[in-house]
Amino acid sequence: MSPARRRDYQGLAFVAPFLLLYLFLLIYPLLRGIVTSFQRADPFGGGRFIGFDNYTQLAADPVFHQSLLNTFAFAAMVVIPLTLLTLLLALALNKPTRGAAWYRGLFFAPSVLSVTIVTLIWRFVLAPDAGLVGEVMQATGGAPIPFLSDPALVKPAIALTTIWWSFGLPMMLFLAGLQQIPEDVYEAAALDNASKWATFWRVTLPSLRRTVLLVVMLQTAAQLQLFGQAQLLTSGGPNGASRPVVLFIFESAFVRWQLGYASAAAEILFMLILLVTLVQYWTVTRRQDA
Repeated sequence: MSPARRRDYQGLAFVAPFLLLYLFLLIYPLLRGIVTSFQRADPFGGGRFIGFDNYTQLAADPVFHQSLLNTFAFAAMVVIPLTLLTLLLALALNKPTRGAAWYRGLFFAPSVLSVTIVTLIWRFVLAPDAGLVGEVMQATGGAPIPFLSDPALVKPAIALTTIWWSFGLPMMLFLAGLQQIPEDVYEAAALDNASKWATFWRVTLPSLRRTVLLVVMLQTAAQLQLFGQAQLLTSGGPNGASRPVVLFIFESAFVRWQLGYASAAAEILFMLILLVTLVQYWTVTRRQDA
């Protein structure tokens, strides 16, 4: 065996454990889900092939339509504000001081909490009768606000919870991007008497373009899969006003035991996430090439 071929086999043996786990944990479930989406399947019996019937039923299901709209509403309410807020926060905390390091740790702390802890905290904050906001409203003579039972307020309330929980990773990505910008670029801008706004708009933001794209793509994919906050805070209510697609999939699979129907909804969500991510990437890279 030649040395080059031996190195190839050694490299393959080195990555084989990861490839096997990847195939078993990601590729096989994906392919199995595609197959199941064309079946009428339940946990207690084998699947029966029914073609595109599950997809046809989803196309006419108003509950699924509402969950899709809710999912995109959640993504719009979270991704844009979260990106802007964490960028501003990273700009403010990009300093080599002890105080800035302490605040970075403070703002990153919520991201290490589980979704159960996060929803418990915000339930205590948003509950209209004994929550923090309700107590403040009553102390000031106002009426309690039903954040989790008003269809007009429940999605912003869950979005606020998600933003608070998700500060950590985007902030750290922006901080890493800021620290990669050479100092001499800022020195050149200062010599040209550029204002802070001009420096941000023409130096900082173009240098962070790839980081902004990464944050937006990661957060869009994450928020299109929002689940735990809606399930634990509202169970999708009131009247389905806060039911995202993943909660719809969960209810179809583990409440109504319609595994094929749930798999079809999951495949539609997967294609939507893939499509949205590719469109975002194509749009940004096209502007860079223009």
